[in-house]
Amino acid sequence: MNELTMDRLRENLESLKMKNTLEILDNYLERAVAEKLNIVDVLDHIFAEEAKSKRRRAYEKQVQMSGFPIKKTLDEFDFSFQPSIDKRQIDELATMRFLENGENVVFLGPPGVGKTHLASALGLVAAKHRFSTYYINCHQLIEQLKKAHFENRLPDKLKILSKYRMLIIDEIGYLPMDIQGANLFFQLIARRYEKTSTVFTSNKTFSQWNEVFADVTIASAILDRVLHHCTVVNIKGESYRLKERKEFMRQKQQTVNTLFEQGNT
Repeated sequence: MNELTMDRLRENLESLKMKNTLEILDNYLERAVAEKLNIVDVLDHIFAEEAKSKRRRAYEKQVQMSGFPIKKTLDEFDFSFQPSIDKRQIDELATMRFLENGENVVFLGPPGVGKTHLASALGLVAAKHRFSTYYINCHQLIEQLKKAHFENRLPDKLKILSKYRMLIIDEIGYLPMDIQGANLFFQLIARRYEKTSTVFTSNKTFSQWNEVFADVTIASAILDRVLHHCTVVNIKGESYRLKERKEFMRQKQQTVNTLFEQGNT
C-alpha cells in the first residue's frame, strides 16, 4: 500500500471519527501482512475494536455527565459487612429489568450503611447499558426546582428531569423540606410515575415521610406513586464510616503499644 493511499485512508478515518482505528491502524496492518490475514479478518478486528472504543467513550461520557458522588461498583460493596442485604436482590436489580419496566428502587437505612454506594453502583450499571442516568442530592434537587419555579422555568426543568431513564435522588430526609419544596417534589415524581425509574435513598422509614414532606396528604401521594411498582432494600447494620474509624483507632493503639514495648526493652 503506497503512502498516498495511506494518507487518504487516514483522512477518511478522521472524517468518520474512527479515532481508535486511526491509533491502531499502522501496527495492525503490519501484523496483518506478516501473518497473512485475509481482508475479512482484518475488517472484523478493526470494526470490533472501533465499536468497543465507542462504547467505552460513551460510557465514560455518560458517567461524567451523571454527577455520581462516588464511582464504586457493586463488586466493591462489602455484602459480608451488611448481612441484612439479600445479594440476590441486588443482582436482580443489576439486570436492569426494573429500569425496562419503569419501576422504582428505595434504599432505606441509617447513615453510613452503603445506600449511596449501592444507588450509584446501579447508576454505573445503567450507564454501561447506555441508559441516561443522573444523580442528585435531595436538598440540591429541591433548591434547583425552587429556583426554576422562581424564574418561570419549572416546566422545562421538570421536562429535563423526567427524561432520565434512571434518576437517583439521594438523602431524602436528611434536611427539612417546606410545603413548596414538597409540592415541587411531588410534581417531579408524578411526571416520572410509571414512565421512568427513580432510585431513592433515605434514612427515614416510610412512616416518617410525613415529617419529611411537611404535609400528610403530599407525603401519602408521593409514597403511593413511589411504592406502586418498587423494590425496597431495608439495610439494618453498622456504619462503614464507624467501621473504618474503629479500625483506624485499633491500628493506632496497636502502634502505640508496640512503641511502648520497644521503649521498655
